[in-house]
Amino acid sequence: MALTLYYCPGACSTASHIALEETGAPFTGVPVALAKGEHQQPEYLKNVNARGKVPALKTDDGVLTENVAILTYLARSFPKAELLPEDPLGTARCLSHMAYLSNTVHPTFTRIARTERFAKDPAAHEPIKAAARETFWGLLQEIDGIIDGKQWVMGAHYTACDPYTIVFYGWGQRIGLPVKELKSYTAWKDRMLQRRAVRSVLEREQSPLLQN
Repeated sequence: MALTLYYCPGACSTASHIALEETGAPFTGVPVALAKGEHQQPEYLKNVNARGKVPALKTDDGVLTENVAILTYLARSFPKAELLPEDPLGTARCLSHMAYLSNTVHPTFTRIARTERFAKDPAAHEPIKAAARETFWGLLQEIDGIIDGKQWVMGAHYTACDPYTIVFYGWGQRIGLPVKELKSYTAWKDRMLQRRAVRSVLEREQSPLLQN
C-alpha cells in the first residue's frame, strides 16, 4: 500500500501525521505551505484536494480528506496500532470526541486565526476575535476536564483521539493562552511527548511544543 500524506506543519494535519507515524507504515510526507498558498495552486486543487485544505491522504484507492475520515481509515487499515477500540460503543465514543474537535473546537479557533472569513468589515474583526478567544479558552478547559484522571483522552488506552487533541493545546499556546494552568491537559501533553511517534512528527514539523 502506497501512502502519501499532504500536511502543513502546525496545522490540524498534525493529527493525521502522528497517527500515520503510529501505524509504522511507510509513507511519503509532502509539506504544504499554507502561508505561501500552496494549497490553492491548480495542481493541488486538481490532484489532491479540490477544497484546498490539509490533511489529504493519497492511497492506492484514491484521496481521503478530513482528519476524522483519515484517522478512522488508518485505525481500520492498521489494526495492530490499536488507534480505535474494536467494540462499536468504544468506536462511537472516539468518533464523537473527534467530531467535537472537528466541528466545535477547530471552527472556534478559525474565528481567531482567520477572522476575515467571517466579516468583511475590518471594524468587526476584533470583537469576533475576542469572543472566539474566550470561547476557545473555555473549550480547552472542557478538554482539560475530559482528560482529568485519565492516562489518555479516552481512558487507559491511547487512541486516534490523542494525536487530534494535542493540536489544540499547541494552538492555545500559539495565541498566548495560559495553557499551563490546565494541569490535566498539560500533564497529558507531557506524556504525549514521550511517545516516539509523537516526538518524531513534532520534530519533523519543528513544533513549538518541544520547546516547553
